[in-house]
Amino acid sequence: MINGSKQMKAEAYRLPPVYSYPDGLPVYFLTGKQFLFQTLFCIRSLTQHTNEKFKFVLMDDGTFDAELNEIAAKLLPGAELVTLQQINQNLDAILPLNKYPIIRQKRKIYNHLKKLTDIHTYHPNSNKLVLDSDMLFWKEPLAVIDWLKKPKNIINIEDSTQSYGYSISLMEQLCASPITKKLNVGLIGFNSSIIDWDKIEHWIHALENEEGTSYFLEQALTAMIVSSEGNEKRLPKEEYIVNPSNQQTEKQEGTLHHYVDLSKKPYFISAWKSLKTK
Repeated sequence: MINGSKQMKAEAYRLPPVYSYPDGLPVYFLTGKQFLFQTLFCIRSLTQHTNEKFKFVLMDDGTFDAELNEIAAKLLPGAELVTLQQINQNLDAILPLNKYPIIRQKRKIYNHLKKLTDIHTYHPNSNKLVLDSDMLFWKEPLAVIDWLKKPKNIINIEDSTQSYGYSISLMEQLCASPITKKLNVGLIGFNSSIIDWDKIEHWIHALENEEGTSYFLEQALTAMIVSSEGNEKRLPKEEYIVNPSNQQTEKQEGTLHHYVDLSKKPYFISAWKSLKTK
């Protein structure tokens, strides 16, 4: 896996450019030094299967430097890079430290929270499709493209197992709604305005105070946001596959694979090689 990851990174930086268009369908990634090569392959796999034009928005996870800026400019010409300076300005305006100390402190030590804080304080009244980098598209994602053209409801995908890190009973108690099952945040789209940051501040405090810290906090919070809204559109799990089996990976079944858990191995060793020369 380590060798495959190194090879994938080297190949990613030799890929032909993928153009981003100012009037394209907007797609957001939180990315940086550790993940940009995966972001590049995810983007390439998406554009290989459709003629739609996209606007790629890269949110700096705090690790962009001059070298990475140059790579992104070369391989994703026209893409928008939201710098750490701009992100910090957005945070100070919408999530000031004196009002949201828990969110701001948690963000410093738990990078996954930036998928909520950093992305959704940027143009905070806009619709956003947010993708994880460790994914590959194998067909044209028609349902996703339809949502991007006419955003309504909250589009998301189903996890292979329920991974919230907290008890459903506590989550339901806090958000006063039945919790949606098996939500996975690898692909999710909604309008940033639905996030109630006062609730997020309270939820983080209550969840951790009652049941401790969890790697899956961001996924739990997102499930609570979605459940509170109640207008979810779950994409078919047989097409948008989280943690694909070796057979599903080999046969490129479905529309999208999100390579988590055991599927990281075939992702780094073989899956990306089906895309690199096309």
